[in-house]
Amino acid sequence: MNTVADVVRGASLELAQASESPRLDAELLMGRVLGLSRAALIARGEEVLAAEARSDFSRLLARRLAGHPVAYLTGTREFWSMALSVTPAVLVPRPETEVLVEMALQLLPLDEERSILDLGTGSGAIALALASERPACRVTAADVSPEALTVASQNARALGVEHIRWRCGSWFDPVRGERFDLIAANPPYVAAADPALEKLSSEPLQALSPGPTGLEALSAIIAGAGQFLKRSGWLILEHGNGQAAQVATMLKANGFSDIRSHVDASGKPRVTLGTFIHHKERL
Repeated sequence: MNTVADVVRGASLELAQASESPRLDAELLMGRVLGLSRAALIARGEEVLAAEARSDFSRLLARRLAGHPVAYLTGTREFWSMALSVTPAVLVPRPETEVLVEMALQLLPLDEERSILDLGTGSGAIALALASERPACRVTAADVSPEALTVASQNARALGVEHIRWRCGSWFDPVRGERFDLIAANPPYVAAADPALEKLSSEPLQALSPGPTGLEALSAIIAGAGQFLKRSGWLILEHGNGQAAQVATMLKANGFSDIRSHVDASGKPRVTLGTFIHHKERL
């Protein structure tokens, strides 16, 4: 008998070699097919799965086994307790990026107006998290991809977060002449020859790898950020777990101080930040 629970259990076994979370993946895919939450799936686990639903689930399972991210198959991904719509036009938001949000919030007073720039916003995850937690702040989010900005702006409307300015262009190009209290970025940082890219082939390459070293985008942002930060403004960057020392060195060389790195849930350095000392202050 093909009950909901039986099919989920069987799919979990199939996914064991293709996913780090096979049971969760199977439940999310089944939830998508049936329009149910994970809790509701448990309650209805002994119900027989209809043939049409079984067929739909099998198609999703096959795509997951082929390497497609669950978020693309379900169309949603949770980030900072927000349900975000995602498409293949954007990088799937990762839990480690929440470390960047946490660090940024520590630098932003709760009820005071500050200006924030999110570079390479993608689905809008960082901008939306900061805007929802700090409604007094003025948030600008930029991305080079018009398709990504469409996804991000749709997420903002769905969440009722209206005070974000969306800008299209490469890094600082769409905000020329402006200065911000805080600039946040989760840029591409995977080296072009990194074998990890093979497992991420369903996601947009430009959001994953900037070039041979993986440091190209980080370097460009650090070099240009001083022109767009207010006095004692902060730059906060997500990076690869082996790049913290290099990012810190680049920050220091470009006039930043109070540089420090923070680890993700697995204990790996994931976010580095520093405050900018303007030229006159360094004299």
